[in-house]
Amino acid sequence: MKSFLLLSFLLFSGICAHAQENYDASLIAKELLPYASAVIRNKEVSIEVKDLDNTVYHIKTAITILNKNGSEMADILVWHNKSRIIKSIKGMVYNQFGKPTAKFSESDFEDVNSRDGFSLFQDLKIKHYNPPVTDYPYTVAYEYEVKSKQSLNFEDWEPNSTTGLAVEKSAYTFSCKPDFNIRYKEINMPPSVVKGTNKDGYKTYTWQVSNLKAIKDEPYSPNEDKYLSCVKIAPEKFSYEGITGSFTNWNEMGKWIYDKLLVSRLQIPATTAEYVKQLTQGITDPKLKAKKIYEYMQGKTHYISVQVGIGGYQPFLASDVDEQNYGDCKALVNYTQALLKTVNIESYYCVVQAGSRKASPLKDFASMNQFDHVILCLPFKNDTTFLECTSQKIPFGFLSDFTDDRTVLACTPAGGKLLHTPVYTAQNNLQQRNASFVLNADGELTGNILTSFKGTQYDNVQYIIDEAPKEQIKAVQKEYPIDNMDIVNAEFKQDKSLQPVTTETIRLNARDYASANEGKLSFIINATNRMSKVPREVRNRRLDVYINRGYTDEDEISYTLPAGYKLDMHPPNVLINKPFGKFSASITVKDNQLIYKRHMQIFDGTYNKDTYQDLVDFYQVVVESDSNNVTLIKGN
Repeated sequence: MKSFLLLSFLLFSGICAHAQENYDASLIAKELLPYASAVIRNKEVSIEVKDLDNTVYHIKTAITILNKNGSEMADILVWHNKSRIIKSIKGMVYNQFGKPTAKFSESDFEDVNSRDGFSLFQDLKIKHYNPPVTDYPYTVAYEYEVKSKQSLNFEDWEPNSTTGLAVEKSAYTFSCKPDFNIRYKEINMPPSVVKGTNKDGYKTYTWQVSNLKAIKDEPYSPNEDKYLSCVKIAPEKFSYEGITGSFTNWNEMGKWIYDKLLVSRLQIPATTAEYVKQLTQGITDPKLKAKKIYEYMQGKTHYISVQVGIGGYQPFLASDVDEQNYGDCKALVNYTQALLKTVNIESYYCVVQAGSRKASPLKDFASMNQFDHVILCLPFKNDTTFLECTSQKIPFGFLSDFTDDRTVLACTPAGGKLLHTPVYTAQNNLQQRNASFVLNADGELTGNILTSFKGTQYDNVQYIIDEAPKEQIKAVQKEYPIDNMDIVNAEFKQDKSLQPVTTETIRLNARDYASANEGKLSFIINATNRMSKVPREVRNRRLDVYINRGYTDEDEISYTLPAGYKLDMHPPNVLINKPFGKFSASITVKDNQLIYKRHMQIFDGTYNKDTYQDLVDFYQVVVESDSNNVTLIKGN
């Protein structure tokens, strides 16, 4: 009984202690509610560097979830591994009136491997918890402490980390010994840092914000670093997995990576070196020689991520990759370097932020956590070439939309160099489609479609090519807006020369493509490439309009009309020319041939926010044009 009473008292005391803060949702200032799906009531982030291999994070957060759209913001995710240890986690859930309804601890968290679908070994795990609450609004208050055995990377402070999130108050404090020096970068931060000294004699750097209104989610927004707040911190001297170092700029960082992580990892067996020399014998052009070696590497290896030990930063030995025939991006780049080195072709190991959304590091702030991938650079004179080494299928010198048009850090013996990857323009990213159809009096369509894909559109149909033949047919049927379509034959070819092209050839028939009624045939003139969605309307837009990547689509469809039919009704030709894009659609008739031409071109770039309505109107015209019907009538 005494034990029971003591336990009850402790539980009650714990609830009361958490309840000292008033999380009644009605107390949130009304000016913070517009566009908000959640509100940070209070967040305190503390990072304390006690030694080069001892950093302590303490995070305390209270967030009110206003509606279903904000439910993901209640997710609590804490990653850990052998070098990052969770010391404690605890929290409480409150209802809309600020009354505690439940509490949770580390035992309530799901501990899952951070599986990315391709890692062979990975020691990273994630503690995950999402309160099982559906009565809005509610508040989650929690705190946790983590000890990290490194001082190279510090998590960015992002008080308003996403759109739809308002902030009542948030603070970030970084503390360290007097001899530990840092650099910091404030991004979209109105208040500046407050420096001081705490009771332990540690230097402190503190940032605070309050009453940040939620930023509305807007289509075609720039990258988040253009409008969300952030503080980045990087050390001058550090330790990571037992490797020490220092840097204050990109040149020094690249030098550290090369000297500490890359040097002496390029050795390959003599038999492999001799084979590579024989493979390239007689090839005098260094670029073609590199292409031959790259394709050999692709055929020999496959990509499997490995994230254990210092696997996040240091590649496997080239000799290990040669023996095992697999590696992650770092290992395969390092291995390719080693192969090229045997024939005296220079190359640079380059770190990059990958993804279809273009992202580059800050040119004036060097830090390791601005990258997540590695590619290879071949600095040929007047013809710098970049290689993606993780794909067995990508052509030599082609980056697609994964690492195109962004700044990378090349790590060389002389230090780091900021380079820029190739830019694929709207003209380069070309899809050209020619279709030749025959339409009979019953409305049946038969014919062929020939499409070529270039630039970043080269791999538009790669996912189809990777499928078995029967699955290819199913995938093609989903790609085209033609009802009742039967694919008679589908062929794909990929030219992997220095100017790669994918070609798709389709033979098809489709019954009832045109509807027949009282001697008339009606059908949608654009059978192959229709746009169906218009960007949503946005009132009082705040952000610039950003188009991440441009492209060009050219379509020409020739219809052979059934005997005795002629064109009766057709929509007018369309021509639009805007700074961000062009569109035209036209119909001509010659003898029994009806020819439809469509040209769509979008230019990447940043445009004034007032452009957005023009963009919406532009796509509205395109959607309407793409769904236009023509009518044929039987007669003389």
